[in-house]
Amino acid sequence: MTKSSEIINNQIHVQGLVQGVGFRPFIYRLAKRFDLLGWVENSNNGVFIRVEGRSELIDQFIKAIKEEAPLASNVISIKAEEIQLENFKHFSIIKSENKSDEITEVSPDIAVCDECLADLKRQEHRIDYSFINCTNCGPRFTIIQDLPYDRDKTTMKPFELCKICHSEYTEILDRRFHAQPVACNNCGPTYKLHYQDEAITNFTEVLKQTCNLLEEGKIVAMKGLGGYHLACDANNEMVVQKLRAAKNRDGKPFAVMCNDLNSLNTFAECTKDEQELLTSWRRPIVLIKNSKKLAPSVCMGFNSVGVMLPYMPFHHQLMNQLKLPVIVLTSGNISDEPIIIDNEIAHTQLGAIADAVLTYNRDIHNRTDDSVAFIANNKTRLIRRSRGFVPTPTRLNINVDGIFASGAELVNCFAIGKGNQAILSQHIGDLKNAETLEFYAESAERFKQLFRINPVLIAHDLHPDYLSTKYAMEHEVPKIGIQHHHAHIASCMAEHQLDEKVIGIAFDGVGLGDDGKIWGGEFFVCDLADYERFSYFDYVKMPGGDKATKQPWRMAVSYLYKYFGRDFHKSNFDFLKDIPEFEFDFVIDMLEKNLNCPETSSCGRLFDAVSALINLCINASFHAEAPMRLEAAIDTNCEESYDFEMGSFIDLKKLFEGILSDLNKGVSQGIIAAKFHHTIINIIFAVAEKLRNERGLNKVVLSGGSFQNRFIAEKIEVLLEKQNFEVFSHQQTPSNDGGLALGQIAIAAKKRKLGII
Repeated sequence: MTKSSEIINNQIHVQGLVQGVGFRPFIYRLAKRFDLLGWVENSNNGVFIRVEGRSELIDQFIKAIKEEAPLASNVISIKAEEIQLENFKHFSIIKSENKSDEITEVSPDIAVCDECLADLKRQEHRIDYSFINCTNCGPRFTIIQDLPYDRDKTTMKPFELCKICHSEYTEILDRRFHAQPVACNNCGPTYKLHYQDEAITNFTEVLKQTCNLLEEGKIVAMKGLGGYHLACDANNEMVVQKLRAAKNRDGKPFAVMCNDLNSLNTFAECTKDEQELLTSWRRPIVLIKNSKKLAPSVCMGFNSVGVMLPYMPFHHQLMNQLKLPVIVLTSGNISDEPIIIDNEIAHTQLGAIADAVLTYNRDIHNRTDDSVAFIANNKTRLIRRSRGFVPTPTRLNINVDGIFASGAELVNCFAIGKGNQAILSQHIGDLKNAETLEFYAESAERFKQLFRINPVLIAHDLHPDYLSTKYAMEHEVPKIGIQHHHAHIASCMAEHQLDEKVIGIAFDGVGLGDDGKIWGGEFFVCDLADYERFSYFDYVKMPGGDKATKQPWRMAVSYLYKYFGRDFHKSNFDFLKDIPEFEFDFVIDMLEKNLNCPETSSCGRLFDAVSALINLCINASFHAEAPMRLEAAIDTNCEESYDFEMGSFIDLKKLFEGILSDLNKGVSQGIIAAKFHHTIINIIFAVAEKLRNERGLNKVVLSGGSFQNRFIAEKIEVLLEKQNFEVFSHQQTPSNDGGLALGQIAIAAKKRKLGII
């Protein structure tokens, strides 16, 4: 007998995203194909397999696991060892076991698959059933309460399977074998439409009436996968304005949903990469170029729009029957509060905004907003990491076990460490109010329980007033404060598994520096353990502190006062014409007397100043509006830039002299915006080149919210790579503060490893 034909028994351990994605039926079918005997089992530590058969067939079996795994799965490791023969008689799927505190990955929610959409029309017990799913699609993270991932540990527990669904659930070769949310018209969750004191339960009427309301210019609150949405006609300016006022959302653009790529092409330009991202199983909101055929109040003057395609069965049913080509679909909340998931709260709060409320009777356990992304240089860049991505971990080359990272204040996400995995939470939001803090604390406790974490070390931001820092301080375990911008660079390094000296460039709005000042335009030499501040944007005062972030004109005044003295206003700038004289004088007085004027090197505040100076955004109605409007104004035909001086810090006086000269000449906003952006790109390149020459470093890491600026991200990557730099930027974690916890956890782990803490 040859070695390859010898009958052996292998124990195989598969780790990665292998639960809730149809992995065990997949293994069963492979075993049958290769004529192998044994069993497959889920555990909270992955999937375990025993297979007996010819050695060569087991080798082919393992290779097929790697090459043919289900679409939404992610096989990280396969470990096989030969053990004693057990003489199996058949191959079976055995009951899940909870073996230890080790955990397997939990699947994100998966957009409904094409096979299930086809079943909506052909399976008698699922005709038009809006909660159809199978092992390849459907809710996962939003309904899971504990591991291992079985029905009784999800919010589907109250729904007892009917005979037909039970037979599918227990039939190994069925596509719905152990699909935990499986249900049908006879046994599953149902929709109910609340309209004018009436509760409509017949689904045909629910769908018809929902379509009628949207077509008539009404607002409908609809329960989605991870929370409620508010929907209306995206081409009806009056109802969009009404929704904007009701949500207290003055200027931030709304996201929209359309039926398919054909309908999308009627109002937006979509690249191949954007199409692939839009149609992926993750189904994020994707920012694409807007051709301005929507109601003006959808995009609020921006040249891009956030678009998503249907990902729930109901979305497909609605968009197929609706006569409207596109609808607004925005988070069901009041601005700055968490997305609503509770039916009663939806009735109370959203019922005051919407003309009707569409509910269903399956609970959402884990609140989850829609993810947001864009494409730059043919790569996906996440802005908000939530539905479809969470809780997929980031794998690191350092042990982060037992570390909790509390994140930052804005666009917060926290992170927990399990072995070499950092598991980032869903998007929490800005920690500004009791409601969001409650969501944060609740989610943190659920992650600890779900992933079997009892923190032994907590990493937090240096800022003592952040609510995330205060949350960290409440726990009686060792803690470590992490400088904000070091965490930014470390976040990008961790994503790319870097652990060495790099050139770190961190551009954002705010972060407490070592000198007590507000940093945000930073050039570092750093690794995970430590950092050196090599250069930065020259400090400027923020008159009124945080008020300057909401009134960018204050930053323009501050820069002009810094470089040109009190009499600069005699030039009669357009941006000051609507600012009351007493308010202007008050700001000048603060600057002269240094009253409530913290100093900042922030790139975000520099963008604010220029945006206001050229009269694009005087007062901001939402976070980062001024930089966004400055980017949107760029004349892409302009390749010019302004001068600057580079010493121990970046002196921007010549930049402002150039802008003032252009304003006096009547140069357009678009040209000035372009020249300013090119100047920022030139500054980054000049400092990187200086660091390479002086320190011998060639790897450049870009992080911070300012790198969500697509123009800068694309241009600087190309320029640096053309000069043979190795460039690392965020793709799977946000460059904004939503990715900060990943950096915090990586730094804490490195310091722990070195014995620094």
